[in-house]
Amino acid sequence: GQLVESGGGLVQAGGSLRLSCAASGLTFSSYVMGWFRQVPGNEREFVTIISGDGTTTYYGDSVKARFTISRDNAKNTVYLQMNNLKPEDTAVYYCGAVLELYNTDYYRRANQYDYWGQGTQVTVSS
Repeated sequence: GQLVESGGGLVQAGGSLRLSCAASGLTFSSYVMGWFRQVPGNEREFVTIISGDGTTTYYGDSVKARFTISRDNAKNTVYLQMNNLKPEDTAVYYCGAVLELYNTDYYRRANQYDYWGQGTQVTVSS
């Protein structure tokens, strides 16, 4: 399987960005999709996850009410809509895929994921 992220960039605080992650080579609807982020020197941080059928989502506390994850299984793509961005959201954002064997909420650790994209940089200026 292969994941390719896009949509990162530079935005002012309070602005919005929409990230996309296109998957290939896997049965997309069978995979939980997650977004994580990482800054240099830190571990990859959980942002949000979505179930294979798109009905269940979970968010990290720092992004609740600002970020929204969604997926289009017909297009093999997962999205991350980021609103009211803050400088502390600055990071490289990665999408990951893991075969859905357990409840969606189980998959909050980066080391559980089978596939990763290359990452896309999001920079929020103050």
